[in-house]
Parts: sequence; C-alpha cells; structure tokens
Amino acid sequence: MAWKTLDDMDLNGKRVLCRVDINVPVENGQVTDATRIERIVPTVQYILDQGGTPVLIAHFGRPKGKVVLDLSLRVVVPALSKALGRKVRLIETLDAAEAGTDEILGAEVLLLENIRFNPGEEKNDPDFAARLAGLGNIYCNDAFSAAHRAHASTEALARLLPACAGRLMQAELQALEGALSAPERPVGAVVGGAKVSTKIDLLQNLVQKLDILVIGGGMANTFLAAMGADMGASLREDDLLDTARAILDEAKTRGCRVILPVDGRVAREFAAGAAYEVVTLNASTALAADQMVLDAGDAAVVEIVAAFESLKTLIWNGPLGAFEIAPFDTATVAAALAAAKLTRDGALVTVAGGGDTVAALNQAGAADDFTYISTAGGAFLEWMEGKELPGVAALS
Repeated sequence: MAWKTLDDMDLNGKRVLCRVDINVPVENGQVTDATRIERIVPTVQYILDQGGTPVLIAHFGRPKGKVVLDLSLRVVVPALSKALGRKVRLIETLDAAEAGTDEILGAEVLLLENIRFNPGEEKNDPDFAARLAGLGNIYCNDAFSAAHRAHASTEALARLLPACAGRLMQAELQALEGALSAPERPVGAVVGGAKVSTKIDLLQNLVQKLDILVIGGGMANTFLAAMGADMGASLREDDLLDTARAILDEAKTRGCRVILPVDGRVAREFAAGAAYEVVTLNASTALAADQMVLDAGDAAVVEIVAAFESLKTLIWNGPLGAFEIAPFDTATVAAALAAAKLTRDGALVTVAGGGDTVAALNQAGAADDFTYISTAGGAFLEWMEGKELPGVAALS
C-alpha cells in the first residue's frame, strides 16, 4: 500500500491534525447515534498514548462556507468526550487556534469548529490549507467517508505535512482493497436499490472484475424490462433499457454471471402488510398494469444463497427489495443472514457499505457478523466504481 499509517509516524510531542467524520444525527440537542464518534476512538486514543495531541478537524451538515450556529460542533462535544473518556475543548475560530493560548495548549484533545464554516474548505483553497497546516506537525486522515471530496482538510492539507491514515481509514482501505483490488476468488457482489441511474458506473466497473453479480431491488426491474418483461407498475427506468442491455452484454463478454430474481413478491399497493403473490420473473413475464414487484421471491433467494456458497469474497451494496416495509424485507433479510452465517463459518469474506445497506443489514440482525461494514456512503460507492479518491491519493 502506498500510504503510511499511524505506526509509521513519531507522534511524541507532536500536534496531530486529524480529519475525522463525526457528522452524526442530532435531535433536540442530543446525539442520537454515536457510531461515527465511537469509530474514531482507536485513532485518537493511539495518538494520546504515543504522547501526541489530537487536533480534530470535522464538518457538520452543509453550512456552505458560512457560520450557522445550528450546525456548530458544540453539540457533539459531550458525546465525543464521553466516548474518549477525555475532556474535549472546542476551538471556535481559526484565529483562536492560531493564537495558541495557554488554555488551548493545555488541552488533551482539541476540536476545531465546523471546518465548513470556512469558505476555503470546500474550495480547497491553498492559503486556507496553509493556515491549517500551521496548527500542527503531522496530518492524519481518519475520514474515509469524506475522502471523495477534494477539500482543504481532506486533500490539500495532506500535501503540506507528513501524512498518514488513521485506524478507521486504514481499516476501510484494507477492507476495500481486499474485496475488489486483490480479493480471494471467486468474488461476487450484491448491488440493489431503486435506480440503475445512480449506479451505472458501479455496475460497469463491477462486471469487469467480478465472477458473480446479483442485481436486486428496483434496479432488477429495469434489467428484466430490458430483457423483454412487462413489469406492470413496478419501479423501473425505461430510458435506461439500452444501458441495462449493454451491461449484460459486457458481463457476458467478461465472464461475469449476472443473477436477476427468478421470482418476486408482487403487490398492488406499496404498504406494510399489503397482500401479495409470488410471480415468476423472466423475459416472458407480463404483469397487470397495477402490479408491482416489491421484493425478490423465495426461489430467487435460494439461487442467491447458492451463489454465496460458491464465493470466497462478497461485496454488498443495496437491498433486494423494499426492505423498509414488511413483508417486502423478506429476501434481503434471508440473504443477509445466509451471508452472515457463511462469514461466521469462515467460508466467506463479506464487505458492505452504503446507508441503506447498513440499515438493511442491521434490520436483518446480520451486520455484526459481516467481516467489515463501511461507514462511508459516497466514498464507498466511488471506490467501488473504480474512481480515484482525492483524500486517499493525497496520502500516497
């Protein structure tokens, strides 16, 4: 790997500018899910243990270069202090940080106010990056989820100081490189979700690298329609039928087996507990005008699980159906539990990422057994699409 880790750096007596992602959900002034905060603890604790001073740099929401009091990081300080078991001092302005008062110099953990309050952040302004660099001796990026952004704190700063990946960034990169760059084969992926249009680049990249590709959710409807099926009222993108056919052709050329659902749960209303029937899905399918496929069927799950059993590595992004409402979460839950069991048994390496994916795996009770679950959304997808991430490239 071309990038350094914390183990390669001498941290003793150094100020370590550490880009983290603590953009957590907040309601009524309280953090409601501290997962992202908890996942940066190993990095911050290691810096402290090595005699360094962590200076945390983070964003919160989208203030667009202006000070928005409702988006102050002050709200996360109690949860951050609790997770770290240390007092965290918020530095409200860059001027205050540069002033370096005794109060600031004596703090164990420093947190800069929302970095996106500064217009130079999202502009990747070199002068702003230089001011940031002046606050520390070493740069550590532990925010893979922001690595697809070429911002001052994710890209420019890494080029101005000795730079390394934090523990979370290191784990993300190792998991993703192991899953796609140099996986144990055969390797496959589940790609689900509503629309092909959001994952064209992903699918085009994956069919060149995978042995098996499982397509589910609303995306599968578009592919089935491209094969000639009448999908009734099912969610699909008729303007992308040619694109779907081209992806299938490319997969065949590359030797990637594409699995589409051979049957599905079909209903006439999109509602929890709606009446449904299981219908065979293929090129000859002709649904009624008011029928819609909302989940993969039991036969589809059997085929998908059999595919999992033939693999050594599995990447998962997106659900197989409308997992938010029962009973249309059935296929996603069943397939996720099967992948989790294979992982527990040591037969499969499983890497998952994306917001809906994490929610679906948590709902299935399968998340804890997956080999690795990425906290990133856009960065995870762009990596899987084969794109260079500015925040990663800058560490090289």
